[in-house]
Amino acid sequence: MRKIRVLVTDDSAFMRKVISDILSADPDIEVIDRARNGLECVEKCKQLDPDVVTLDIEMPVMNGLDALKILMNDHPVPTVMLSSLTREGAEATILALELGAFDFVTKPSGPISLDIHKVGDRLVERVKAAYTTKGRIRKSPANERDSKPPANELGSPGKLAAPIRIQKTAKATAPAPAHAAPPRVFGSARQRLVVLGTSTGGPKALQTVLTAIPADFPAPIAIVQHMPAGFTKSLAQRLNTLSHIRVTEVEDGEVLEPGTAYIAPGGFHFEVQYINGRLQAHLHQAEPRGGHRPSVDILFESASHLTNVDKWAIIMTGMGNDGTKGLKLMKDQGVVTSIVEDESTCVVYGMPRSAVLAGLADNVAPVDKIPELLCKLVH
Repeated sequence: MRKIRVLVTDDSAFMRKVISDILSADPDIEVIDRARNGLECVEKCKQLDPDVVTLDIEMPVMNGLDALKILMNDHPVPTVMLSSLTREGAEATILALELGAFDFVTKPSGPISLDIHKVGDRLVERVKAAYTTKGRIRKSPANERDSKPPANELGSPGKLAAPIRIQKTAKATAPAPAHAAPPRVFGSARQRLVVLGTSTGGPKALQTVLTAIPADFPAPIAIVQHMPAGFTKSLAQRLNTLSHIRVTEVEDGEVLEPGTAYIAPGGFHFEVQYINGRLQAHLHQAEPRGGHRPSVDILFESASHLTNVDKWAIIMTGMGNDGTKGLKLMKDQGVVTSIVEDESTCVVYGMPRSAVLAGLADNVAPVDKIPELLCKLVH
């Protein structure tokens, strides 16, 4: 089996060596060269055609974001960003993911992290996962959706564009959904809630979905995106500038209102509770579930206990199977309509695949069709 050929890019000679050593220690990975800045990275990608690139953000001559723009437009290659834990680093990382980076790994203690080995396993894991997307990386306009979309892009609620073709059941290779949703009957006293889980590839998928939802969407959207503490706030702020609905990092005890998307803060589980007739956020730091905190399963499980609430659950791109157990519990406890992202648009077809194979997908749709489908179902 051919090894994964990686180009390591960092302006620090020490970091280039340590990152190379970490990756080369894995028998499936070969570091074919190193670059000192973004310009060198771009040139060496043209010459060497690596399978995966690791790319620092803060570099002289050409920084990582500028290099990434060029790569995604001229020579698309799966890219894993190396990010700092500062506010500026988080903001730059969110932009990198928006531009087409596969994922990111945080440097534990700044640009020159002597303890980079602490995240060595994650770096290797991300490089291997990125490699599986080689050949499916699409060119990405550098400034896609830099401003709010036109107000009439999706139309007003209930006035959707031309009908879209959506796969209504799981693919032929998967079992049929085990829980057929009965006709939904809305009562005037019933509240509505959308719960959404995603991981690798999620920031860009969230941008596609949330920016196409109209401002008067009649339900709150509770979101778990697998991401470290400090990055979810930057993600929420970025999405808020692009969307018609309000997007925010949720706070403990916050009342969930229609027309708002609430993103779980990194490092905290997010549950939705029904208190005094209102939906309310509860954050806590119980042990990670399946290695994740926040966990999609925990969010979905909390939603399963809500009564007198109409619920929709969405699972989008991501590694692993987080969300499947929680969605099954939602199905077991009551009526919920699920939407699962189609393999054709997933960066990583892990979490959606798990839900499909478990027979829990009521609707399977490409990510760009999810907003219209969701609006149609909720209305």
